Amino acid sequence: MSTAILFTGQGSQFVGMGSELAASNDSARSVYLEADHILPGLSELCFQGPEELLNETSHTQPAVYATEMALWQVFRERWSEKLSDIVCMAGHSLGEYSALTAAGSLTFTDGLTVVVARGQAMRDAGAHAPGGMLVVLGLDDAAAEAVTEDIRAGGARVWAANYNSPGQVVLAGTREALELAQKAALARGAKRCVPLAVSVACHTPLMEEAGEKLAITLNAISVTAPWVPVVANVDAEPLSAPALIRSALLRQLTSPVRWSDSVVTMKQLGVTNLVEIGPKPVLTGLVQRIDRSLHIQSVSDMATVGALTWE
Repeated sequence: MSTAILFTGQGSQFVGMGSELAASNDSARSVYLEADHILPGLSELCFQGPEELLNETSHTQPAVYATEMALWQVFRERWSEKLSDIVCMAGHSLGEYSALTAAGSLTFTDGLTVVVARGQAMRDAGAHAPGGMLVVLGLDDAAAEAVTEDIRAGGARVWAANYNSPGQVVLAGTREALELAQKAALARGAKRCVPLAVSVACHTPLMEEAGEKLAITLNAISVTAPWVPVVANVDAEPLSAPALIRSALLRQLTSPVRWSDSVVTMKQLGVTNLVEIGPKPVLTGLVQRIDRSLHIQSVSDMATVGALTWE
């Protein structure tokens, strides 16, 4: 089977994630020990919380990244004979860093270093330009874009941030603009609008300040060619060239996540089987709504690693 490995992003975290992995698997435990060496107390935050601290953007991102890398190590050991079936990887937003690390483009240490910088830069940008995000259900991409264009024409700042699946687009912008967007989306026929519990407008021009800060750290680390292509969020293209990967990571902060297009690209690469790796499943439902012909499973703990089936 031609397989793609997917990594979830921010929002999949929960107190206790990874604790069973670290307790039962030496490789997973070593990932958390290495993470603690770089960011003291990270494993304790994952395993014990508190939830309020774990949910802060600057802490969430390294915590999710470390947990996904621990899961990847367990998966890689258990299913070593299946690694040759992997034809590409991808990650949603933060998950793109996990994908690049799993594919060998970033070392774990460099990946964690840049993820920490990313979370802190996004937190600071959110403090200077407060915003939020709104899930819009039941509108197609064109209708959601029309909502944002109408509101921006009036001087408010809102954009499409995530094209997650048919009928699910996430908007991001200032709080005022999102209130206008919610009313406009419902008026256009949206089934429901769900505000997300975040204080930053991810993947929009409001993150330009974060991009400037991230560039400093990203330019200081090594980015090498991955052993399989990583499908980029910004344009849904499979990337292998280090310069293009570095550019895509910077553009990702201020550009929308094109997840639906990314799944289409993976299928065009011959993918029939996908494995989602993350603290809890998020992408599985999206993939099923994008293309039900694809076979997708999720890995979030020791039990699910062992329960994978290969049809």
